[in-house]
Amino acid sequence: MIETNSQTAVHIIVHGDVQGVGFRYFTQKNALSLGILGWVQNQYDGTVEIWAEGERHLLEHFIRIVRRGPSHSLVSDLDITWPPPTGNHIGFRIHYV
Repeated sequence: MIETNSQTAVHIIVHGDVQGVGFRYFTQKNALSLGILGWVQNQYDGTVEIWAEGERHLLEHFIRIVRRGPSHSLVSDLDITWPPPTGNHIGFRIHYV
């Protein structure tokens, strides 16, 4: 059984109309408000990639927020994996590729 407050990580690939609509800033703002650490970046294939670390229940809430996206986005799918956390993050940053 997984504890709902244990530290973990989630890796998310966001598909849909998610670039050029403020998605990275939306993600960063919501992650910081939840105390989630990690990063977000656009990918060349039109997806947005997110690495987030924090308490499991907060990450699950964060995933629901990401699935909704900002008002001008259209999220069609999320690829979600739960790897072990690295513990190497300070804050939540936007990476540029």
